[in-house]
Amino acid sequence: MILYFIDTHAHLDFSNYDHDRDEVIKRAHDEGVSHIINIGADLESSQRSVELADRDSSIYAAVGIHPHEAAGVDKQSVEQLKKLATHKKVLAIGEIGLDYHYDNSPRETQQEVFRKQLKLAHELSLPVVIHNREADRDCLAILKDEGVEQLGGIMHCFNSSLDFAWQILDLNLYIAFGGVITFKNAGDLRDVVKSLPVDKIVIETDSPYLTPHPCRGKRNEPAYVKLVLEKIAEIKDIPAAELARITSDNAKKAYRF
Repeated sequence: MILYFIDTHAHLDFSNYDHDRDEVIKRAHDEGVSHIINIGADLESSQRSVELADRDSSIYAAVGIHPHEAAGVDKQSVEQLKKLATHKKVLAIGEIGLDYHYDNSPRETQQEVFRKQLKLAHELSLPVVIHNREADRDCLAILKDEGVEQLGGIMHCFNSSLDFAWQILDLNLYIAFGGVITFKNAGDLRDVVKSLPVDKIVIETDSPYLTPHPCRGKRNEPAYVKLVLEKIAEIKDIPAAELARITSDNAKKAYRF
């Protein structure tokens, strides 16, 4: 029996896939991946995401500027992003948010660009894909202040506390888990997964990053989202087929397609 599921977050436009992108997509289909949401990280990758989605009926796009790139954003950048976001295959604004781990852009600039993109999502009535790393308090405050509950969307690559997870769910967001939950030292995160309602969970790879066990050390790809699904099914003690159906339904609700 083939299970069908959705990889809610990948970066197949990255150069890591330039030599075998078509084969990677085929392997995903062969493993049961029905749809892939390819996520923009800056204007260039957002453009590539749209082009990729345009070529393949199983791929959709999100467009956005990652907090790492916030320092380079100006008024023209937001206008270009808005134009990209009107494409018929664009489902969301993302990935957007805060990253206080690397601080590649000043924190105040990250916050400003985050707010601008949330406002753009409101203007276009699109859900959002949120990147949050070591910025729980500020991220939550901005999401509340900018009315994210009216937008909906996904908290990508969740790796925070259970308390924070409940606050995110209160804001009408879904929570995405990826390969990290398969890592040996991720016991706390598995406890979060165990505690959350399954109807608010989606699955992702964040390809080419965060490859799940037992494939760690290799480049990640959407086919490996099945390993994430199987680990969550094990944690929550429900059949993988049931979880595949539920998480796919959740992804379609989050992205409204």
